Amino acid sequence: MEVKTSLLDNMIGVGDMVLLEPLTEDSFLENLKKRFDHNEIYTYIGSVVISLNPYRSLPIYTPDKVEEYRNRNFYELSPHIYALADEAYRSLRDQDKDQCILITGESGAGKTEASKLVMSYVAAVCGKGQEVNKVKEQLLQSNPVLEAFGNAKTVRNDNSSRFGKYMDIEFDFKGDPLGGVISNYLLEKSRVVKQPRGERNFHIFYQLLSGASDDTLKKLKLERDFSKYNYLSLDSATVSGLDDAANFRTVRNAMQIVGFMEDEMQSVLELVAAVLKLGNIEFKPESRCNGMDESRIKDKNDLKEMCELLGIEQSVLERAFSYRTVEAKMEKVSTTLNVAQAYYARDALAKNLYSRLFSWLVTRINESIKAQAKTRHKVMGVLDIYGFEIFEDNSFEQFIINYCNEKLQQIFIELTLREEQEEYIREGIEWTNIEYFNNAVICDLIENNQNGILAMLDEECLRPGTVTDETFLDKLNTICADHQHFESRLSKNSKFLNDHSLPHNCFRIQHYAGKVLYRVEGFVDKNNDLLYRDLSQAMYKANHSLIKQLFPEGNPVKVNLKRPPTAGFQFKASVGTLMSNLQTKNPNYIRCIKPNDKKASHIFNESLVCHQARYLGLMENVRVRRAGYAFRQAYEPCLERYKMLCKNTWPHWKGPARQGVEVLMTNLQVPAEEYSYGRSKIFIRNPRTLFFLEEKRKQCLEDLATLIQKIYRGWKCRSHFLLLKKSQIVVASWYRRYAQQKKYQKIKHSTTVVQSYTRGWQARKLLRELKYQKKCEEAVTTIAAFWHGTQVRREYRKFFRANAGKKIYNFTIQRIMQKYFLGLKSKLPSMSPIDKTWPARPYSFLDGVHAELRRIFHLWRCKKYRSQFTEEKKAVYEEKLEASELFKDKKALYPSSVRQPFKGDYLEISKNPKYQKLSSAVDEKILLADVVNKINRANGKGSPRLFLLTKKNVVLADQKTGQLKANVPLTDLASVSTSSQTDGFFALKLKEGSASAIKGDFLLSSDHLIEMITKLHRISSMAADREKLNIDILDEFLVQFKQDKVCVKFIQGSPKNGNSVSCKRKNNRLLEVSVPASS
Repeated sequence: MEVKTSLLDNMIGVGDMVLLEPLTEDSFLENLKKRFDHNEIYTYIGSVVISLNPYRSLPIYTPDKVEEYRNRNFYELSPHIYALADEAYRSLRDQDKDQCILITGESGAGKTEASKLVMSYVAAVCGKGQEVNKVKEQLLQSNPVLEAFGNAKTVRNDNSSRFGKYMDIEFDFKGDPLGGVISNYLLEKSRVVKQPRGERNFHIFYQLLSGASDDTLKKLKLERDFSKYNYLSLDSATVSGLDDAANFRTVRNAMQIVGFMEDEMQSVLELVAAVLKLGNIEFKPESRCNGMDESRIKDKNDLKEMCELLGIEQSVLERAFSYRTVEAKMEKVSTTLNVAQAYYARDALAKNLYSRLFSWLVTRINESIKAQAKTRHKVMGVLDIYGFEIFEDNSFEQFIINYCNEKLQQIFIELTLREEQEEYIREGIEWTNIEYFNNAVICDLIENNQNGILAMLDEECLRPGTVTDETFLDKLNTICADHQHFESRLSKNSKFLNDHSLPHNCFRIQHYAGKVLYRVEGFVDKNNDLLYRDLSQAMYKANHSLIKQLFPEGNPVKVNLKRPPTAGFQFKASVGTLMSNLQTKNPNYIRCIKPNDKKASHIFNESLVCHQARYLGLMENVRVRRAGYAFRQAYEPCLERYKMLCKNTWPHWKGPARQGVEVLMTNLQVPAEEYSYGRSKIFIRNPRTLFFLEEKRKQCLEDLATLIQKIYRGWKCRSHFLLLKKSQIVVASWYRRYAQQKKYQKIKHSTTVVQSYTRGWQARKLLRELKYQKKCEEAVTTIAAFWHGTQVRREYRKFFRANAGKKIYNFTIQRIMQKYFLGLKSKLPSMSPIDKTWPARPYSFLDGVHAELRRIFHLWRCKKYRSQFTEEKKAVYEEKLEASELFKDKKALYPSSVRQPFKGDYLEISKNPKYQKLSSAVDEKILLADVVNKINRANGKGSPRLFLLTKKNVVLADQKTGQLKANVPLTDLASVSTSSQTDGFFALKLKEGSASAIKGDFLLSSDHLIEMITKLHRISSMAADREKLNIDILDEFLVQFKQDKVCVKFIQGSPKNGNSVSCKRKNNRLLEVSVPASS
């Protein structure tokens, strides 16, 4: 049975702030610190998750944790971000409710990591499959791309998101992801041109310079040195623990997975490089003759390289930096730009170029990850956006960020109260209005279309005349002075005239999270966000395809004289769209908090956490949640948890769960005003009541544990006693058997000893009798022998003198022969047949025996030697023996051939691909294959031929081509003639009248003459149907060449001819072979 756990089990501090008692700001912070010190970084406020950044890795995000929180009730386990993600996913999948997860907090609080954890959890628990896995991978890999272009290192966070991101993940009816849509809000584009001290520009600039190959940088006209670029701050160029080169490879891989083409990635990098080049363009003042100041570019090299990257004419862009054209109806006025205006134009172009590139990236990612199916989708939105920001110096960016957070707080209160009210109505409990601070008045102060701060800022930006931040502040002082949440030094409310904490160029707004002082410097310029039309048109003229998409307003055909919408107007519209989107979804909240500013683990700064808790409105969240009933739980788990507190419900309750809970609460005498019964849940008003139940349950569990221990110990003691008793019986039985065995063995040993002594005495007695009997028999035999000897000697003496000489001679000869044979045995020679040694004879009368024994030993030794031969070796020796019979003492070449083994196939015909065709033409097994020289009668010179010998034929073929020249059956051979000299010449003489004799005999020369003639003779002698081949060894013989007979004569050559054999034609009837004299 699965053991159910609860949020209340093994709780460190209070897991749900709704149950915190007493509820004060100090107790709130103390509870967070206590849990943080025990690595419990997650805490609930009802269904809201508070997440503290631990600044280190914790083992709470493993696959086992994913399975632990999968399909579990939200309050069933200890607080975790996985619990919220699972609750949202199951509500979407099972109840068909669209979900949104709102993640807020200041920079460095862990918002980005929280959104990654939510997405990774959903990816882990949803369906599997090739297409589903591809969609999940694309959704997850969109994060590294957006982080590279939208995140930067700040003093608070090394990977701070400098834009707001909202992603809608779309699912099918099974809960499998189909795709997604990403929306981005308020990219901090001012960071492109200027970064605060200790901070960096966006990651992609450093990643490109660190991780791109040398070839890529050369194409982009960049260098690795960060100091070469004005837009990159140098004091924090490298960040500890951040590998820009590896991250660049990760980003490129992620872009490929998402679906970016190679040319698109190259275009994006070219635009990034162009922004860096743009920052290096510097201007110098130059006076004109009319007294007007204008600007000129100092060094045009960076401008040239930038224009080459983007495909823009250098003169066009140079003019756009020097002049500004203003169009009004049908008139155009061109004015020069001074240095300050030129720098403003340059920075505005850089900011717009990067901002539009980022928006294009988001659009391009959306094209890849959007759902393909057109059916209705279930949607889960994940919002990762700035939290409330209160800095020492707050400007336009903080103003609109805090405006967005005011709207999020408003929707949070509305949705939370609506959810509470719907649950009360669903459970049949009376709803009472909850008093809370409604921040709609603050939202109206900012966004009112008539008198709102954003409306007045837009009005200032659009009105003619001189417009400055001071005129905007004056307007605020005039219109908003009476608003209870607006404060200014120069407002009409006189109580602020002496407030020195309010500078003259600032105003203060009382937000829901606290008062924030805003400095108006830059409000007008940042809201205008103007890019001169000349620069837009110059960008549109670029040959770069992506640039034309980013600057459509530069198209001269579609000139729009209307002023572009302001940044405040655009952001207000996008926030309105976001709020409308969130209103249609079921919200889930994650509030991220950073525990310290040092990015260090185990440090909890109470003042910093208190500051964040205030502007996140966490205490307000708890109060809204606790305004009605602090705790509610379904009847079944409630009865299961507390049934041991009442005898009527313990251990099993047979009836409905609600009745069991009613019996339980009545028995415990809990006041009726402390709880209410809903249709499916019990509602507990005060946390004290819940803690009372938990304390009673804890005491009861201790009593039950004591009872269980008592029963268990009794069972254990009884089991131990029974085991001891059983063991004693077994031990006793084994001991008795052992004792009887020892007693039996002792008796058996004693009996054996007695028996052995008795048998020994009987044996010794019998032995004495037998010895005595034997001595008697020996004595009788000895006496008889002496007697018989005496009788024989008496008879022998009569004949001894006649036969004594012969007997002595025979005995002497016998002893000599015995000594001879024993001596011969120890002096036998080795078993080698060629060993001719033999021991000398000791006596001359042994000559015949000595020679015969030598012959017999040699024959036996040869037989033993032959018995070791294989059939192949035996055949070789038989051929050697036959060669000896044919040529020994007849041909001078023979002695040198004795040591040469007869290989037969010297050409390896079957293995050589050159002779494959020849090998296939010869059907029989080839016994000998070698190269010979065929002697030409015309000049005595030789032509190389392949000589093949089979059992039936002699084959001659061309050495180079392998073409068959002659095929002579062995039956057509009459004889073979050769000389007695050391040459290798021999003639194959054919029978007259045979088919092969038409061309005449063959005069050949070979280095293996002995082997060839021996094999020819052996084959002819082994064939029963052929005559034995005659071998003629003569120094002069006739050879039939076609119709003529030629005499071949062998002579001894002179030393001047050297050691080579030569053949020369003397006349038509004589070939003379000169053979060198043998040494």
